[in-house]
Amino acid sequence: MSSTRSLIDRRAALCGSAALALGALACRSGGARGRFDVLLRGANVLDGSGAPPFVADVALGAERIAAIGPLGDVQAARVLDARGLCLAPGFVDIHTHSDRTIFEWPGAESRVLQGCTSEITGNCGGSAAPHIADDEDAGAGSRWSDVRSYIAAWRQQGAALNHALLVGHGTLRRAVMGSVDRPATADELARMNVLLEDALDQGALGLSTGLEYVPGMFTPPEEIVQLARAVARRGKLYASHMRSEEEALLEAVDEALEVGRRTGVRVQVSHLKAAGRAHWKLLDGALAKLERARAEGVDVMADAYPYTAYSTTLTMLLEPWSREGGADAVLARLRDPATRAKILREVGPHVEREPGGWELVVIASLDKREHQECVGKNLLEIAELWSVEPAEAFARLLEGSNSSVSFVGHGMQESDVERVLAHPLVMVGSDGRSMAPTGSALNDRPHPRSYGTFPRVLGRYCRERKLFDLATAVRKMTALPAERARLAGRGRIEVGAFADLVLFDAQTIGDTATFAQPQQFPTGIAAVFVNGDLAAERGAPTAARAGRFLEA
Repeated sequence: MSSTRSLIDRRAALCGSAALALGALACRSGGARGRFDVLLRGANVLDGSGAPPFVADVALGAERIAAIGPLGDVQAARVLDARGLCLAPGFVDIHTHSDRTIFEWPGAESRVLQGCTSEITGNCGGSAAPHIADDEDAGAGSRWSDVRSYIAAWRQQGAALNHALLVGHGTLRRAVMGSVDRPATADELARMNVLLEDALDQGALGLSTGLEYVPGMFTPPEEIVQLARAVARRGKLYASHMRSEEEALLEAVDEALEVGRRTGVRVQVSHLKAAGRAHWKLLDGALAKLERARAEGVDVMADAYPYTAYSTTLTMLLEPWSREGGADAVLARLRDPATRAKILREVGPHVEREPGGWELVVIASLDKREHQECVGKNLLEIAELWSVEPAEAFARLLEGSNSSVSFVGHGMQESDVERVLAHPLVMVGSDGRSMAPTGSALNDRPHPRSYGTFPRVLGRYCRERKLFDLATAVRKMTALPAERARLAGRGRIEVGAFADLVLFDAQTIGDTATFAQPQQFPTGIAAVFVNGDLAAERGAPTAARAGRFLEA
């Protein structure tokens, strides 16, 4: 036996003795000694800490991990042979946009089938709550008004995985002053602060900003600092889609760090990247700024997804002046010949700067049935199909779908993706959402990150590219984001922790979702447990809705 295996076995024996004793005590309070709900036999346990794996039995009972170790002849209602498989904490997705979509797809198939058991929603400055009466993207939002009633609606429906919610700064600003390009008055800022404090007191995990989106892009830095003070006082999280991920990336990083310096808030840089070929050279400087700030005492970390493309709304390619006022205002400008001509002149240079060309802008979804033939095509192909210039095709797409068009932008390089993922300050976050290839998503071609993020990290970047060892990869997807978000009892395999678990084959786990066929489920995942209930088995979801809403 190798020295490494001996170390693993000794650790398993030591952990098992203490865990078995605790587990037996728990069972005595609930029934027959040694009787559990589920027993996983002989798994290679990756506990989320980053430590090497160890072989152990793991018993589940009453929604939690009840015992770990060589559990001998203890009994369980269900026993799974986990020999040769890896058992990890369920993956914790720190950056998602599922706060509305979960009401259409409560089974969250795109999440649970890739091993995700908890997700943090309300990112990039937009959250489902508090609900705004005229919110153009409210959807199910008529069922709630504030964070408290949103949580109640969520719990009434139920979901297959756990959720937590950030409140969006853009949502607050729009509620108080609309989508105008000016600083908030003292009274407006005070009203935003009241809404924020109410949301935090009602269970929101923290505050998110989307400073490249309307209305966040119109917000001066001082306004963010003032709101972040309330977040800092409560020890909650500030997650920022920064003001630029392109030519002003370094200035945007400085702004995010300054919020942390001035308020003491925990800063989470969302989906760190350098987008657009001309800006790839800026990434090293951005990472260096995070490292220096961390060394100086700023509590900053970042997340990233394992892809060379991002996805956002087509209006992001418009200049700021033409986006003021929201969707209706954009459409009104496009109907005015002179204003339309100016927009068309400006959009081409923007696309050349980032992502780098019309062929790199691929339509993912349209809000209306018109132009559905364009889904999956890039803007150059659409222009050729319609015999128009690409900028004109861009404008017609916005007009045909009330400006609600999403696209995939192929703007990053592979070596940058690898450097970011491997960085010790970076954890994994998908920037995707809970969904399924049914209903309103049936004809969409979304970014594959919603279906493949976590298996892709384990398959491509850990097993094949060897960016990090398996224990480190698991930590970046479990304990690190759970600790960052302060999700108590999540992200670790230890006695007393919630039984959020994923059982997988390290040799076969991988993503199958591609940009051409993104709504494909991964391989190599044997079982997923959420709060002790089986949420997925052998690549198929169950009917379980054991998820909890996680209030901060």
